[in-house]
Amino acid sequence: MTKKVNISFFSLRLLLVAMVLAWSTPIHAQIRMASLSGKVVNDKGMPVPNARVSIDSTAFEMFTNNAGDFVFDTVPYGTWLVRVQAAFMKKMEKSVELNAPEMRVDFLMEADVLELPKYTVYDQKNPDLGVTRMRSLENFGIYAGKKNEVIVLRELDMNAATNNPRQLYAKIVGLNIWESDQAGLQLGIGGRGLNPNRTSNFNTRQNGYDISADALGYPESYYTPPAEALEQIEILRGAASLQYGTQFGGLLNFRFKQGPEDRKFSFLTRQSGGSWGFFNSFNSIGGTVAKGKLNYYGYYQYKRGDGYRQNSGFDYQNAYASMTYQATEKLSVNVDITRMVYEAQQAGGLTDKLFSENPRQSVRDRNWFAVDWNLAAVTATYKLNPRTEINWRNFGLKANRKSLGNLERINVFDDGGNRTLITGDFLNFGSEVRLIRRYVIGKTNQVLLVGSRAYSGGSNALQGDGSNGSGADFRFLNPDNVEGSDYDFKNLNYAIFAENIIYLSPKFTITPGIRMEYIGTFSDGYFKQRVFDAAGNLISELRTEESDARRRTIFLAGLGLSYKMNPNIEFYGNFSQNYRAINFTDLRIVNPNFRVDPDIQDERGYTADAGIRGNWKDFLNYDANLFTISYKDKIGQVLRADQPPLFIDYRYRGNISDARILGAEAFAELLISTFTNWKPGRKLSIFVNTSLIHARYINSEDTSIQNKEVEMAPPFLFRTGLTYKTDRFSATLQGGYTASHFTDATNAVLTSTAVEGIIPGYKVIDLSMSYRIKRFTLEANVNNLLNETYFTRRAESYPGPGIIPSDGRGFYFTVQFAL
Repeated sequence: MTKKVNISFFSLRLLLVAMVLAWSTPIHAQIRMASLSGKVVNDKGMPVPNARVSIDSTAFEMFTNNAGDFVFDTVPYGTWLVRVQAAFMKKMEKSVELNAPEMRVDFLMEADVLELPKYTVYDQKNPDLGVTRMRSLENFGIYAGKKNEVIVLRELDMNAATNNPRQLYAKIVGLNIWESDQAGLQLGIGGRGLNPNRTSNFNTRQNGYDISADALGYPESYYTPPAEALEQIEILRGAASLQYGTQFGGLLNFRFKQGPEDRKFSFLTRQSGGSWGFFNSFNSIGGTVAKGKLNYYGYYQYKRGDGYRQNSGFDYQNAYASMTYQATEKLSVNVDITRMVYEAQQAGGLTDKLFSENPRQSVRDRNWFAVDWNLAAVTATYKLNPRTEINWRNFGLKANRKSLGNLERINVFDDGGNRTLITGDFLNFGSEVRLIRRYVIGKTNQVLLVGSRAYSGGSNALQGDGSNGSGADFRFLNPDNVEGSDYDFKNLNYAIFAENIIYLSPKFTITPGIRMEYIGTFSDGYFKQRVFDAAGNLISELRTEESDARRRTIFLAGLGLSYKMNPNIEFYGNFSQNYRAINFTDLRIVNPNFRVDPDIQDERGYTADAGIRGNWKDFLNYDANLFTISYKDKIGQVLRADQPPLFIDYRYRGNISDARILGAEAFAELLISTFTNWKPGRKLSIFVNTSLIHARYINSEDTSIQNKEVEMAPPFLFRTGLTYKTDRFSATLQGGYTASHFTDATNAVLTSTAVEGIIPGYKVIDLSMSYRIKRFTLEANVNNLLNETYFTRRAESYPGPGIIPSDGRGFYFTVQFAL
C-alpha cells in the first residue's frame, strides 16, 4: 500500500539549513561571553575523572569526564575564581580573566593522603556515589529545569552479569519494575504509574539513537544493552517530549563505554556462574590509536541458563563495535554496530492457586521466544564556529521477533494441538540533526537548540498456526495464507523542534520549547475469524481485508525553570504538553485473552514537575519533587466477559477515560563515613528512595472505572541500601518494597484466568560484594536474599498468560581480569 505524505524529508532539511545559516552568523556585534574549558590531571599526569569544577559566586558547576576534561559554554567576560575538588586530592583554585571567546585553564592536583596503589588511579570515587544529574547543556540536549537522573555504573555494587534491574535502577525514583527472566534479557520499567511492558512508555535509546522496534508504532524494547558495557544510563522524565518525541514516560538513554584515551589497547574479561545453570562470559577491548585520532571499543557477550522455573532455559549472544574518528579539530565521526540474538523457552503463566502451591512449576512446556536484533548508526559532529555546533545522527534497525506456543487461557488444558506462531519483522531508518548555538541578545545569555527528525518504520506482522510439537520450530504450517492475520504496518514521523535556555542571571534560567510533529500510521492486511465445534473441527472461517491510514500533525509546547541559589542547591520546575500515538498492536491482534477497540485513538495530555535538588558539602546528594501527569482519553485495559453461556473474562483495550496521576518523589544519599575517624579510603553510605503516587480515572461515564486506581501504578514505592567501600573491597545491601496495585482499570482482585487481578505488595533484599587484587576483581551476589515468593506482573500473552513468578534466592560469582 502506498500513501502520499504532505511533509517531505527534503523540505525539513531545507528548513534546517536555513536555521544553520541564520544562527551561524553573529547576532550581536558585542558578544561578551566566553567558553571556558580545561583538563584536570594528578601529579602522575593521569586524568582525574569526576572532579567537581565550579566558578565562585555563580551557579556554574560540573564534573570532569573520564578524560579529566570540563567545559563551561557561556561564562560572562570578567575575572573569576575557578575551584576544583576531587576525592583524595587537595583542593585547588585559580583566578582566571576571561577576555576572549575561548579560554583554557588546566589543573594539576596533588594527593591529599599517602600515595594510593596503582589500581585505584583509574577508580576515583564519584561524590554522587552512583547517581548524578545532567548538565544544563550536554550531548546536544538541553536539560535545564528538567527532572533527570544519571546512573554511573562504575560506582554501583550490583549483579551486572544478570542485568538485575532492581539493583541497577534502585536509586531512580518512581519506577515500577517487571521481572520476567533470570538474565535481564528484556527490560520492563514504567515510571510514575505507566505500564512497564518492555519499557514501551519511554523513548529508549543508546548513545542518543533509537533502539526499540518502532519508536512510535511499536515502541517495545526486545533488546537491552548489558550493564557490563555501559558507562552510564540517562533518564529524563516527561518533559523530554519536546526534544525526543511523544512518550509520556520520557527518555531512557544507555551510554556505552569508550576505549581509554591514554592507551592503544585494553582488555577486560568477566566470567560469571550462578544458580540454575547460569553462565555469562563478557569480553571487551578498547583503546586509542592513529596518534590519538581513532578511539575504538567493542565487546562480545554470551550467556545461558536453565531458569528458576521449569521450561525457562535461554541462550543469548550480543556483540557491539564502536569507532570514533577525530578527522579534524572541527569534525568527528562515530560508527556503531550492534547485534543481539537469543532463544528462550517460556514457562508460561500460572493461576493464583497454582502460584500459591508451587511458583516454580510450569504447566506449559511448548512455548518459545526468539529475537534477532541488528542496529547500525553513524553520527557526525561538526563545529561551525566557536559558538555553533551541529550533530547529525543516522540510524537503522533490522530485526525480528518470534513467539510460538499455546496462547489459550492458563486455566484451559493444553491439548497438544497446533500452537500459535506470531512473528514480527522490523525495518526502520531515522535521521536527526541538532544544532546548538550560543549567543547574546543585549545582556541576556542564551543557548538555542534546534533540530529535525525524519523517521520511517516498517513492520510485517503474521499470526497463524505453528506445529503441534514441543520444540522451537518457528515456521508456519501455511505461510502463504496464515490462519490468524497478516498485516503490513508503516509509520512515518517528521518533526522539527527548538528549545532555548535564557539566562536571566547567572543563577536563574527559563527554557521555553516547541515541537511540531507529523505522524502517519498505516496498516494493510487481513484477519480471520474462525469457529470450531466441540470436537475442534473448523465449521466456519471469515476472512476480512482491511486497510487504515491515520495522519496527524501535532504542536507541543513547554517551559522549564531553574534557580540555583548556589552550586549545591537548585530549584527546578517544568511543564510540557505530551502526546502518545497508538501502536501497531492497537490496530489488530488475535488473542483470546485480549481485545482492542477498533476506534481507539491517540492519547493527549501534559506532564509537570517542581522540585529541589543538589549536594551538601560532598556528603549528601538529594532530589525531592512533586509531579503530575494528565491524560485525555487514556488508553487502558478493563475487564470484560464473553457473552452467555461462557462469561469468560478477557482484557479490553481502548480509550477508557481521562486520568490524573499526582505524586511526590524523594531521593537522598548520605556519606556516613564523613562523620567518622576512619582511615582515608573507607566509605560508608546509605540511600533512601521513595515515591507516593495517587493515580485515578476521572470524568468517566463508566461507573465501573470512575475514580478507580490506574493500573500498574503502585501507590507506594520504597528502596534503600547501605554501601561500604575500601580501596579494595566493597559491599552493598539493598532492599525495596512495592505496594499492592491492580492490573486493569476496574481494579479486579481475582479472576479465573489470572490475567487480571491484584499484584500483592512485595519486598526484596539483595547483597552484592566485590574484592580487587591488582588486575583481578572477584564478585559475589545473592539475589532475593530472604527467598521471598512474589510476582510483579500478570501477562495477557507471552510469556504468559497468567502470573509470571519472580526468581527465588540465587547465588552468582564473577571473576574479572583487566589489562
